[in-house]
Amino acid sequence: MFSLKRFSILILMGVIVLTAAAAQSSTGRGMTVEESYLMEYMEIMIIRETARLDSRDQKLRALDYIGEAIGRGNTNDEIRETLAYLSGEGRRSVARENNRVVNNFPDVRRQAARYLGIIGTEEARQSLIEIIQFENEPMVLQEAIKSLGDIGTNENNETVRYIAWVMDRYTNLNPDNLMALAAIDAFEKIASNNSGAISQEAITCLVRISEGNYLTPVKERARQLLADFRNYR
Repeated sequence: MFSLKRFSILILMGVIVLTAAAAQSSTGRGMTVEESYLMEYMEIMIIRETARLDSRDQKLRALDYIGEAIGRGNTNDEIRETLAYLSGEGRRSVARENNRVVNNFPDVRRQAARYLGIIGTEEARQSLIEIIQFENEPMVLQEAIKSLGDIGTNENNETVRYIAWVMDRYTNLNPDNLMALAAIDAFEKIASNNSGAISQEAITCLVRISEGNYLTPVKERARQLLADFRNYR
């Protein structure tokens, strides 16, 4: 893990850079390309270092910084890599003390999944597919499925196949209504993004939801989408 001393030095450097930028703004002088690059570089460094500190609060703070950066249109690959790292905390990247997992932060993973959907690149989609494969918390899976639907791409039917795979697991063992709704919405968005085309895996998954141990409005939503898909054809 990264030391607090190193992190404190980085924060101090960032404050110096941001203070200088604010002073330039107050005098009406815009930043040069080099100064703008330095600010972005410092922001990325602070995000990356904060994300790798031990505590849940620091990781959530890193996600706040990422949200601000994305809001300004900064979606570079280092931010995506940091989100991929945070989305695996406690699952693909496990820290233990006395044989106990100490970095299992589902709320961190869920927020990372949401931001990956906003970034929306192919690399972000692959990171979300990895969440689907390794995650065990329904609220994180729900967010990952929703983000995959927001991205809307389905290269080689991979997105639909993994959504259907995880939904089959939960439909059979532990039905989750919110996750089912996320899957239904994702299938609808993916079909809409592909001229109405949807694979057999999605149809089978929707049929199982419509007949499964879900709330009536969820089952009706699945039946309605099945009817819509018939109209596409």
